[in-house]
Amino acid sequence: MTTLTTAPLAPLLDRLFEEAAAAPGPSTSGLSSEERMRLIGSKTGYLELYGRLKDLWLPVSREAGALLYMLARSSRARVIVEFGTSFGISTLHLAAALRDNGGGRLITSEFEPSKLARARANLTAGGLIDLVEIREGDALQTLSTDLPETIDLLFLDGAKALYRDILELVEDRLSPGALIIADNADVSPEYLARVRQPASGYLSTPFAEDIELSMRM
Repeated sequence: MTTLTTAPLAPLLDRLFEEAAAAPGPSTSGLSSEERMRLIGSKTGYLELYGRLKDLWLPVSREAGALLYMLARSSRARVIVEFGTSFGISTLHLAAALRDNGGGRLITSEFEPSKLARARANLTAGGLIDLVEIREGDALQTLSTDLPETIDLLFLDGAKALYRDILELVEDRLSPGALIIADNADVSPEYLARVRQPASGYLSTPFAEDIELSMRM
């Protein structure tokens, strides 16, 4: 038995995924798909985009959540950094892996206060809040100071235009063999160019439909 598959976390995740499936999607934001893509790719426009989407669920899939748990468990991660908390579904999976690895620290960053409040409540309900440090604000600031000496796993699921910036912000603390998981990386060509170039210091490959899985060499 694992933290992921037992109470209180398992029924909580079932409920959260059901709520997410029933909730309105990004199409209800009033933005066209073309406008959403333009804002996603902009290093300034993402603030407007996520402000418009602040009440919407933008969770990882159930399969992606299981993948996060498995990668964190199998790599025996003890220190994890997450960019983009949202309502905390991915955070719950990563924190569950830390619990089953014997403990650790997860630092997660989100600039939308209402989402952080919901994420904090979910982490408390899941019995994992003691493993998680939630940093509110722009990750370019919140993740620029007071990081652990080494980071074992980095999960990128915030503003896609900032993936490369966030990677480079924490890069010197990534331990050899550290995993970097980037969701929806297909809409961040700058990030993909960085981790896929031969001299980048990473081994990187597309995984599943829109995840890029990289390892620090």
